[in-house]
Amino acid sequence: MSRIAKNPISIPKGVEFTLSGSSVTIKGPKGQMNMNIHPSVELKQDGDVLSFAPAAEEKSAWAMAGTMRAVVSNMVTGVSTGFQKKLELVGVGYRAQVKGKVLSLSLGFSHPVEYEAPEGITIEAPSQTELVIGGFDKQVVGQVAADIRAFRPPEPYKGKGVKYADEVIVRKEAKKK
Repeated sequence: MSRIAKNPISIPKGVEFTLSGSSVTIKGPKGQMNMNIHPSVELKQDGDVLSFAPAAEEKSAWAMAGTMRAVVSNMVTGVSTGFQKKLELVGVGYRAQVKGKVLSLSLGFSHPVEYEAPEGITIEAPSQTELVIGGFDKQVVGQVAADIRAFRPPEPYKGKGVKYADEVIVRKEAKKK
């Protein structure tokens, strides 16, 4: 039985919540998101509090209720405060530069790597070796960070590459003679 589904979600000030049938629309200062609730989940609104419950007492219905609660909670957090992922570039000559919506990366290749940010995503470079990816959709922010990291993932010998700020690279010992 899902314990996550039992926790209610409180809607903060400045966020509009609309439930029509099985469709949920959430508007906030950062943006607007839509989603359809799974048919095996019941959503109840009591003022500024949302609660989720399974439509039937089945294990899979409880699991889906927990999933729907987590997704809606992320939507509420996203449109009110937003999400951020921080990346670090580790390596000699590895640099990042943002020109509008295009991120230009120098990652030791013979050419610069260009990455265009999707709609609703902001990429900032506080320094040449740091990136901050922000947006209101948690899934898209994480996917953009993973796409940028995939250009040059950190390697285990020197730790060079693009890594998450909180990522720990487990180092390997070099080959001995």
